[in-house]
Amino acid sequence: MSMLHNASLFARLTLILGVVPLVMAVVYASRPTEQNLVLMRPLSLASLFAAVAGMLLGFINVLNVFWTRGATPETYRVMAIGAAESLVPVLVGFGCLTVAWLVVAIGMGRRSGRV
Repeated sequence: MSMLHNASLFARLTLILGVVPLVMAVVYASRPTEQNLVLMRPLSLASLFAAVAGMLLGFINVLNVFWTRGATPETYRVMAIGAAESLVPVLVGFGCLTVAWLVVAIGMGRRSGRV
């Protein structure tokens, strides 16, 4: 939980954008209309782009640590922690998208009357 407290505003935004398609998928599954389904595509793309942008910003910050400090074991430790934290937006974004599209599949089944 301390990681979220220490995360930048941009990192928090990318994590929130990762959850938005999941919320929209639940809305679609509860009310499977074409309009709700149409919104899933751009929200999914926004989530993907936010996840990748969050990861890249994290790696830029990791490289910034290397540029501003000498090459010491402590620098490498900090860089390893930063690189691991840089992957969190991708994990959250892709995980939420996976679940979101599975929920959309349930909604599509409900719409066609099969589930």
